[in-house]
Amino acid sequence: MTNQILSVEGMTCDHCAQSVKDAVNVLSGISRVEVDLENKSVTVEFDEAQTKIECIADKITEVGFDIKN
Repeated sequence: MTNQILSVEGMTCDHCAQSVKDAVNVLSGISRVEVDLENKSVTVEFDEAQTKIECIADKITEVGFDIKN
């Protein structure tokens, strides 16, 4: 399993956090998604054999949030 932290802009409330979790959890190989609203970050634990970080980032942007480098 791989742990990755993404910096995500635009999340302001629990509804935003749930939207991100729901979007990422539909991908194969996701075992954990944690959203930290205060630090504007999303921590994802996933199997790189089943999904890539780029796919996870794409899902987050699809629901309306920006990934920062």
